Amino acid sequence: MSKSRFALFFGNRGFFPERLVESARQELKTTLEALGHETLLLDPDATRYGAVETPAEGKIYADFLKKNEGKFDGVVLCLPNFGDETGAVSALRDAGVPILIQAYPDRLDEMDFQSRRDAFCGKFSVMDVFCQYGVPFTIFPPHVVHPESAEFARQIDCFDRTCRVVNGMRRFNVGAIGARTTAFKTVRFDELALQKYDITVEALDLSEVFMRVRDVKEKSDVFDAKLRTLRAYTGWDAVPDEAVRMHARVSCVIDDLIAEYELDALGFRCWIEIEKELGIAPCVLLGELNDRGMPAACELDVCNAVAMRALHLASGAAPTCLDWNNNYGDDPDKCILFHCGPVPQSLMTGQGQVIDHPMFAKALGPGCGYGPCVGRIAPTPFTYSSCKTDAGELVFYLGEGTFTEDPIPEEYFGCAGVAEIAGLQDVLAMVGRKGYRHHVSVTPGSLATGMREAFTSYLGYTVE
Repeated sequence: MSKSRFALFFGNRGFFPERLVESARQELKTTLEALGHETLLLDPDATRYGAVETPAEGKIYADFLKKNEGKFDGVVLCLPNFGDETGAVSALRDAGVPILIQAYPDRLDEMDFQSRRDAFCGKFSVMDVFCQYGVPFTIFPPHVVHPESAEFARQIDCFDRTCRVVNGMRRFNVGAIGARTTAFKTVRFDELALQKYDITVEALDLSEVFMRVRDVKEKSDVFDAKLRTLRAYTGWDAVPDEAVRMHARVSCVIDDLIAEYELDALGFRCWIEIEKELGIAPCVLLGELNDRGMPAACELDVCNAVAMRALHLASGAAPTCLDWNNNYGDDPDKCILFHCGPVPQSLMTGQGQVIDHPMFAKALGPGCGYGPCVGRIAPTPFTYSSCKTDAGELVFYLGEGTFTEDPIPEEYFGCAGVAEIAGLQDVLAMVGRKGYRHHVSVTPGSLATGMREAFTSYLGYTVE
């Protein structure tokens, strides 16, 4: 996933040293490009020093953004000196993307009138006026930071993820393939609440999947390519060829539905009709979709598909949907996160193996549930999230933890990992008391700060 492209804004106030603007333009541009970000700058001759002080100069910058609409993902508002808040709001009130406010620090050996910046104070003025005009903005500690510092690099990393989440979540389609399993009232959701946030649900019946599967032509380039992809994706040693080919047929159909309905994420009814009708469980197909960057939740958990999309946008890596499943001995901060087998290969310690689902073998007889990809989740820091619709609102929780190297017994079924989360017992109590589902979505990396900023400052979600 490519990094965000930033438009750079430089504030100015004539009482303070204007010469600092020129050096800031070069320092900020060079730093951001070294961090992997493309930049857009107003021509230095368009205003005094290529900065903005007056509302008239702000209008010039606003026109610059309008001309380049769609070419930038966020704005970095840089204050080399105190800056002018009226020019800033004139320039950026209609930017339509996240805005990070960065202010230069003063040096104790350069505090004379010719050198002092006072950006520490000016940042408050910009934030104050932005609040008055209802312009959302982003700040991260520390309050002032030099662009060439490690602290600024960390701020940009968070802001990059904020921009990716905001721009990817503002309007998208999520598929609900199949009806909710009757027994799982835990995954109920409100379509109109999602639509309020520009998330459109495209509901499709499993009968559509079954009809299309029957029409898939096995003697075709598309089918052959899909079969090769799936065989290379994971281990199929214990799976009959007929079941492998049925997985390829179903995968072709899901790809067609994604394309036709322009889906950006999906929830899939994974039991028990598909096992009865087609003789497979779709677990491994959902993992493969997630490895392709298509967030896919099992058990028709559409709300977790939404959370998975946000996690994927923030990390650029595969997400997965797991159960809060088991305690880990007596350790209050560890538990086992598990699912039958939809965990992407990229999150596992090694190549998984597809097996016959033991629960369906018990309920329906052996050989009708090939599909779970079993293995273990690789040790890594991770970010977790889940969401629900509640009284017309979209509500999330967010946190961070670590998958450890702690062992899980060999006979433990499915794909699982031991998760260590500080204050886990409080987290579990919140999940239960607030009426969240038993699922939680995860992706690698420590991303909660940037995601929370996207959710609360720009997207209007509630975060608990």
